[in-house]
Amino acid sequence: MSQEPHSPHEGPIKTVNQLIVAVLLAFVVPILIIVLLVSYVNSTSKESAGSTALGPEATAQRIMPVAAVQIKVAAANAGAATGEEVFKGQCAACHETGTLGAPKFGDAGAWSARIAEGVEALYHAALKGKNAMPPQGGGDYNDDEIKRAVVYLANAGGGKFTTPPVAAAASGAADAAASAASAP
Repeated sequence: MSQEPHSPHEGPIKTVNQLIVAVLLAFVVPILIIVLLVSYVNSTSKESAGSTALGPEATAQRIMPVAAVQIKVAAANAGAATGEEVFKGQCAACHETGTLGAPKFGDAGAWSARIAEGVEALYHAALKGKNAMPPQGGGDYNDDEIKRAVVYLANAGGGKFTTPPVAAAASGAADAAASAASAP
């Protein structure tokens, strides 16, 4: 008996049933793998006990705006601010810490060269701006109040300048005296 020679084009699938099973598995297995991978990726991670990293407060803190608008109400007849008040309200942000090269409050070494230029040069720098400092240090006060703050800063650094008078308070006091004199 002679055996038939083995044909080079034969494959592992010999019957129609084997072909049907192979085709079904070729489609079903990749789909099953994709479904399992998607369910694994979408599975929610469970927080550990006591963790609040995903809580509403933590989320609100992370997405909080960098800056906020602040509306200030001007007080009627509040009177002119003193040099110390202006310093605390406007100048301290930079001059307390020395931000961007600002001379620190009370640092005689940093203020000595500036004081030697004279009070008018200091007024000009504060009112018109100098280096990183904007005009009036940001501008919430009038020129006379800024001048009082300049004298307050310079005197704390070793200067011997005279504080400018409070013109608004003087005129307000004169108005009050005139009102009192005219009253019966």
